Formats: sequence, C-alpha cells, structure tokens
Amino acid sequence: MAKILCVLYDDPVDGYPDTYARDGLPHLDGYPGGQTLPTPSAIDFTPGALLGSVSGELGLRRYLEDQGHTLVVTSDKEGPDSTFDRELVDADVVVSQPFWPAYLTAERIARAPRLKLALTAGIGSDHVDLDAAIAHGVTVAEVTYCNSISVAEHVVMSILNLVRDFVPAHQVVCDGGWHVADAVARSYDVEGMHVGTVAAGRIGLAVLRRLAPFDVHLHYTDRHRLPETVERELNLTYHPTTADMVPHCDVVTINAPLHPETEGLFGDELIATMKRGAYLVNTARARIADREAVVRALESGQLAGYAGDVWFPQPAPADHPWRTMPHHAMTPHISGSSLSAQARYAAGTREILESFFAGTPIREEYLIVDGGKLAGTGAHSYSTNG
Repeated sequence: MAKILCVLYDDPVDGYPDTYARDGLPHLDGYPGGQTLPTPSAIDFTPGALLGSVSGELGLRRYLEDQGHTLVVTSDKEGPDSTFDRELVDADVVVSQPFWPAYLTAERIARAPRLKLALTAGIGSDHVDLDAAIAHGVTVAEVTYCNSISVAEHVVMSILNLVRDFVPAHQVVCDGGWHVADAVARSYDVEGMHVGTVAAGRIGLAVLRRLAPFDVHLHYTDRHRLPETVERELNLTYHPTTADMVPHCDVVTINAPLHPETEGLFGDELIATMKRGAYLVNTARARIADREAVVRALESGQLAGYAGDVWFPQPAPADHPWRTMPHHAMTPHISGSSLSAQARYAAGTREILESFFAGTPIREEYLIVDGGKLAGTGAHSYSTNG
C-alpha cells in the first residue's frame, strides 16, 4: 500500500464552511477543443465545495483509505522541520497545488527514495525540479486544462481592473467618499487598445477569445504558431518573439510556463521597450517577471499598472514589495482555484491516482515527466537543463 502526502492551503480563518454562496455548479460538457473533463470512476465530494484547503482534502480520503492507502494532509511545508519534510522521506506520492506549492527540490527528491509520482492538483509543475524527477524516475503529472478558463477569466478581469483603475475607485466608496475626479484620473477604456499575450496555449488563446468582443487589437507570441484559421478568426497579429511584440502593446498578459527561457524575461531591459503607461498582467509564474524591475517601472511610470496572482515564494512574505508598490491589483494565487476549478482538479487528481495505482497509462495530456524524460504536455511546454 502507498503513502500519499498531500499539501494544501489552510482552511478559512473562520473555519471550514458548511454553506456556500451558490447551490452547485453549472454543467459543462467538456473543454474547448474537445478534451474531456476528468473521468474518475467516482467522486466522494460535492462539486462546488471547498476542496483545496486542508479540511477539503481534495475529496480523496475515503477513496484512498478504502483502498488501504495512507493519506497525510498538511499545509506545513516550509523548512526542514515542516510536516512536509518529515513525511516526505517515506512518501510514494506527493500531491500539491500551484497556489500553495510544495517545492520538490532536487535535495528533497533525493531524500525521498520511495517517491514515484509528483502530482499537481492544477496546472503548472515548475515547483518540481524536473531534471531531478527525470534523474530519479519520478513521474510528474498535472490536471491539464482543469482551470485554464478560470485563469483566463481572471486575466480579463485584471486587465479591466487595471485599465479602469477599479481598485482605487472602490476604495473611495469604502472610505465613505465621493471623489469622482480622483477616481477617474487614471481610468481609460480598453476599446481600441493593443493587447498581446506571451504564449497562446490553452490559457492564452482563451484570453484572446474573451477579449475579441472588446474591439481591441490582438497580438500574440508563442513557440508554436496558431493555425492560420484561428489567426484570421480573431484577427491576430503574430510576433516571433516577446521582444518583437511588447513595443506594440498597451496591455501585455503573460500566459507562459516558467522554464529557463522565460525566467526573468520581464526585466528592466524588456520593460523599457514597452509603451510608457502600458499594463502588465501576470497570472503565469512570478519569476517570469523580475520583482524589483516591476517595482521600479511602476514607480517611474513606465508601467501604468501591474496585476496578477503569482508570487515567489508562495505564500509571499508580509514585506514583499509587490504588496505595497503603486498601481497594482495583486491577489493571492487564486485565479485557478475557484470553487468551479477545484471540482475539476480534484476529480482529475483522483483520475490520475486511479491510473497510477492500477498500473494503467495516465492520460498523455496530463503527463509532464514520465519514463525518465519529458512527456505529454511537458514535452510541449517545458525544457530541462540536461
């Protein structure tokens, strides 16, 4: 029997909820493009419940314990004395979320000789050292597409939030004021702007589709060019590199995975080539943008605003400069952890575990590393240092 170590974020401050704002979730027939939703043999949770926190347990306990496995769930993941580090030494499977990542470094993987599967309940496995996983024969999988639309919606919300300068205007109301001139002094329309996405995969393309009705000019760059039919349908302008694209854009949204080619991409040099007063939205990974360069650009006015929900490390320390920099609309890492998304990534986590324990192939689109090499979505999206 196996030991599954699951690292999830803490329960709500006021305790795990017993009621919710809405009753249930809308029915979805599948993902855009035809990929099916997760297909576990069964689920032991109510869709729409809070599954991503410690008490939610991704709805896994009954299933795993009925199979004779051991499930350990914790939010304590930092430092050598953490529950995560203590329990990792004899864990067969680690389950983690990008929103509260258990960083599986090369050192940690080396201290976990039984580890066979690192499973991301969500999208994005850069918290796992992929080179070390390859070297140690650890399979890395994630629930591809489970929250892509959730993140795309957050991107569109963030763009509108920044361009309309919503947060300060909302604060005027909360403070009991009615300062219209102050509330509109940095407010513009998105209509007519040039908006570009760095990467046009599932999330980036979903962002482009959702922005098209706003009558904006759409741009993209990606290592894999979209089909000509899609470019015509959305009237897209393709750029071979990020550096080629950003000088044309009023808004840039980052929807690329973190890998050696993207880490630190948005530093002082690249940001300096953007239009003065451009907006930058990053719901991908924090380290794609240089932390201090973003602060400097906001303080100088080179950037008019920065939004997103990704930080490094996560959770971000209280003194992280992105909490206090001007003209930001940052949130905790929540874009892909809506209650709607949680139902999908919890079901996908169980589907992957069912395949793993049965010795049957894990869906190709879920795989990042398998058989000692990049595989599936990983081969398409990531690169290694090897």
